[in-house]
Amino acid sequence: MTRQDRLGLSLVAEPGDPRLRNLLLTHEPAEILAAILGRHRLTEARIPEAWVERGRTLDRTAGAVAARAKAAGLRWVTPGDQEWPDALSDLDHVEPVQGATGAPVGLWLRGVGDLGEMAEKSVAIVGARECTTYGAECASDLAADCADAGWTVISGAAFGIDGCAHRGAFLMDAPTAGVLACGADLDYPKSHAALIARIAEVGVVISEQAPGEKPIKNRFLSRNRLIAALTQGTVVVEARERSGSLNTLNWADQLGRATMALPGPVTSQLSAGVHAAIRAGKAVVVTTGREIVAELSGLGAATEEPPSLPLTEFDRLPPAARSTLDGLEWSTPRTVAEIASAVRLSTREVRAALDLLERRDLAIRAGTEWMLARRADVG
Repeated sequence: MTRQDRLGLSLVAEPGDPRLRNLLLTHEPAEILAAILGRHRLTEARIPEAWVERGRTLDRTAGAVAARAKAAGLRWVTPGDQEWPDALSDLDHVEPVQGATGAPVGLWLRGVGDLGEMAEKSVAIVGARECTTYGAECASDLAADCADAGWTVISGAAFGIDGCAHRGAFLMDAPTAGVLACGADLDYPKSHAALIARIAEVGVVISEQAPGEKPIKNRFLSRNRLIAALTQGTVVVEARERSGSLNTLNWADQLGRATMALPGPVTSQLSAGVHAAIRAGKAVVVTTGREIVAELSGLGAATEEPPSLPLTEFDRLPPAARSTLDGLEWSTPRTVAEIASAVRLSTREVRAALDLLERRDLAIRAGTEWMLARRADVG
């Protein structure tokens, strides 16, 4: 009955409550639920009064939740299920952040995606709700690049950067996951109903809140810990100094996940929090999806190739010819010996190089001396 016991706990205790985490570290879910219902006594622990009060109506609440879940096509998954991401257990070993911690006792899922598989190679892309055009375009591009590289994009399905991240994954026909601060049967925000429906069609909508539960401020903060824990790293794109997105970044840092940030214009207050995180060493600067993948891959991954610049005519010259060209001037002719002395080559090497430079119209003779040709601007 562990699955039902966990469901009961989720309905009487607010998800993310540190007191529930502490009890679950030493007691089985059935034992704790029995104590809440007055059928068992935990001599070394006091059950919160609010839990006891909600426990009195648990049967009625559970029946209503089951009906809503069935109508919305939701499924309840718990530790030990095939879809359960084991990485969530890391939340049991970190201190509370803004009053929340602990692995969820279970999750409500809506959609065709297998959360366990999706979370194995995933990245969170989060940021400001009131984002700029710059932030929106960058978030979409980063998400598309990560999805194209085989990484699942996970975000909060909110306005702004979150929505752009999901849409970036859609561009690659890739699954994406949205973590809600309300019941997984609700569309929040309402204007994102089509977006959330699309997430469910290609991936999965996730919540630890019971079906029908409304979003409140604290639930957004506790929701952020799930986004961070489900993924191998978090990228923040635009965030004010007190943005909730930085709460997700903080969770990722606490969990030992990769923490990344996309810099914005130095004049933009929407990037002030991002820049502060970078300056404090809490996030690595990333500007492309390739850089994100390199950070996520970590040690042992193939070294990222730096972007190659187009070769100039100077770059294509042999080393001795490049050095010889450096030894020539526009207005002052030089002898072979003077050039060789200036660039520290032998006179034989300089003569061979000058012959090549002359054929390419990069050097000209002036009697027995040499000068740069007028088209020798090859850098």
